Amino acid sequence: MTSIVFATQNPNKVREIQQMLPDNFQIRSLADIGCTEDVPETQDTIEGNAIQKAEYVYKNYQVNCFAEDTGLEVEALDGAPGVYTARYAGPKRDPNDNMDLLLKNLADQPNRNARFKTVIALILDGQIHTFTGIVNGEIAQQRSGTDGFGYDPIFLPEGQSQTFAEMDKDSKNAISHRGRALAQLLDFFTT
Repeated sequence: MTSIVFATQNPNKVREIQQMLPDNFQIRSLADIGCTEDVPETQDTIEGNAIQKAEYVYKNYQVNCFAEDTGLEVEALDGAPGVYTARYAGPKRDPNDNMDLLLKNLADQPNRNARFKTVIALILDGQIHTFTGIVNGEIAQQRSGTDGFGYDPIFLPEGQSQTFAEMDKDSKNAISHRGRALAQLLDFFTT
């Protein structure tokens, strides 16, 4: 069995990624290794944040690990919220506040094109490997659906008639940014 630490404090992400992995792949959380502090993410790119988080855990806990950072990039807002996706509406990191602010900022905007981008940074025996998943789509006019988390109720993936929050988890994972990056990570381990 392959066991690796996922450097995140977000239980939703841990649960989502564990559901996408085969049974012989076990995710250990930061709590499992005694890491309770906030892992820094102070870089100005999604890639930079993913690498910074993985390096922090590797250096401080001496374990192979991976970290991910995800950003929602909205074309009409010059790529915002980007690296500030989780704290777009402030430090509380409230997903409802974030969605409200994004919908407000796009209220009169005909261009609602957006993309989700996930970068996974894996540190294995001191070597850094990165994997990127992108899904294009648009921001819906209003929230729809109750599954998922974050911006899922307002993100319509390209070619789909449902938001991520309206899809069942298997349908979402098959096309999501995180699912695409994770598939590359799994390929790395199995090839």
